[in-house]
Amino acid sequence: MKNENTAIRLKKIMEDKNLRQTDILNLAIPFCEMYNVKMNKSDISQYCAGKTEPNQKKLFVLGKALNVSEAWLMGFDVPMERVQTPGSSEHKVSVLSSDNELSINYNKLNSANKRKVLDYSKNLYQIQLMEEENKHHLLTNAAHERKDIEVTDEMREYDNAFFDE
Repeated sequence: MKNENTAIRLKKIMEDKNLRQTDILNLAIPFCEMYNVKMNKSDISQYCAGKTEPNQKKLFVLGKALNVSEAWLMGFDVPMERVQTPGSSEHKVSVLSSDNELSINYNKLNSANKRKVLDYSKNLYQIQLMEEENKHHLLTNAAHERKDIEVTDEMREYDNAFFDE
């Protein structure tokens, strides 16, 4: 059953995620390119105003960009969440969209909060490097601890190549 329309649903997303119409367009760009769909500011403005409804291709792109189900976006009484399969090309573009959303939100922050985000991301990256290094040492140490296995230079090279990826 259809309770609302695309304009109402777009306004809900904009309010919930603190997005502007231009933000929605920016989130849609990777999907427009991937699926060869043309969308511009005027389209988004028309949809938000309720003057027109997106066609099937544009609805698909908006659903992908906003990570919501197309049926929900159309106003139907269905779950908002979009189902994605990890490893699919859709999942990879969704990651691009997340990066784009991160950039949009970062640009909305004041200088002090931008500094916090940068510091936090540097700390996360250092933790990631330490975890990867520990994993590398665990495997190398495990091989060294075995008395019946001689660790060769070739094994060390393979180890290093594997963990440098």
